[in-house]
Order: sequence, then structure tokens, then C-alpha cells
Amino acid sequence: MRSAVILAGGSSKRLGAEKSLLEFEGRPLLCQTMEKLLRVTDEVIIVARDEDHARCLKELVSEAIITWDSVSGFGPVAGLDAGMRCAKGSLAFAAGCDLPFLNLEVIDRLFDLANAREGYEAAVPVQPNGFLEPLHSVYDREKMLLACQRALQKGERRIHVPLQELCVHHIPVQWLRPLDPALLTFFNLNTPQDLKEARAIWSLGQR
Repeated sequence: MRSAVILAGGSSKRLGAEKSLLEFEGRPLLCQTMEKLLRVTDEVIIVARDEDHARCLKELVSEAIITWDSVSGFGPVAGLDAGMRCAKGSLAFAAGCDLPFLNLEVIDRLFDLANAREGYEAAVPVQPNGFLEPLHSVYDREKMLLACQRALQKGERRIHVPLQELCVHHIPVQWLRPLDPALLTFFNLNTPQDLKEARAIWSLGQR
């Protein structure tokens, strides 16, 4: 069984709009993301920032399982802890809620590359500059949950800390270009300029 965990609890300060409620090309982006991920996974868990936010999102995405950060205001480690705790799959794809061009072939390939038979506990894309994409990755759900719990116990907010406990298959993004030539699957919305650019890309049909 495959799961997907979408972190939707970010503050969105730079974007200046609530990412989890953002409309993109006429529909809430979170709904689009959930629907896409249900095509390559068996369940989608959406992690809100708190219980009130969770109630708001439940009205928007009724097909998903909704939970909220295990430690309020603690960031993605708390979100992943909550999401992995709710998930049922042995493997879980983790993503933010701000990825308008998620490529399902790329995600499917990452599931294949997180291969326990070869000793891996995660498949994490790596950009040419060495930057990891931990919120576009597939994890052994149980191992990632334990790693996040240990990070929380130490007061560690950095998402890279739990990764250090896993046997990670680092995937150069160049390996994924045959499936997504422009690597738009990693395009995320952090600023108003990002949103403007994403809408321009969408209008040109590059999706």
C-alpha cells in the first residue's frame, strides 16, 4: 500500500496568501494535488497546522484524511510526524501543498527507487547544487516516523535531521528528466513572483 502526505500547515508569509487555500487556475491547488496523488497512491493524508485549520480543510478536501501538526508551530518535522502516524502504507510520498506541476510519473519512479530490497529507506531527489528535496520524496513510513519522533524529542526543527537516520537513496534530478524534461514537478510557490510564473507556464500548456 502506498500513502501520500501533504503538509498544508505553513505560514505562507512570503507568498502573502494562505497556501492551503490558494486557488490556481480556477480551483484550490490543494484539491488538485490530492486528486493527482490519489492516482498513484491508495490514500492521501493532509496535515493542517492545528485543529481549527483541519476543520477548514476538511470542508475543502473531503476525500483525504485530515490531521494536524503534532507540535503546533514546529514546522515540517511535526507535520511529517503527524502525517506518517496517520498513514497506513509501508511507503509514503511527502510533499508540500504548493506544487502545481507534480509529475505522477516522477512520483511513481521515486516509489520504485525507495527499494527496501536494496536496503533503502527513502528516495530523495538532489539538485545539481546539492540541495535536497525532502518534501518531494518517498519514505519508509515507519522509519521516517521514528526518526521524526526522535528529532522532536531533541527539539530539532530542521527537516534534514530525521533524514540523517535513514538509509537514503539520493536521486540526482537529472535521472528524472526523461519523465519531466523541465523538472517542473519541483516548482513550488514561495513568492508572488513564483505564482505569476506558474500561471504563465500553465497558460502555455507546459504542465
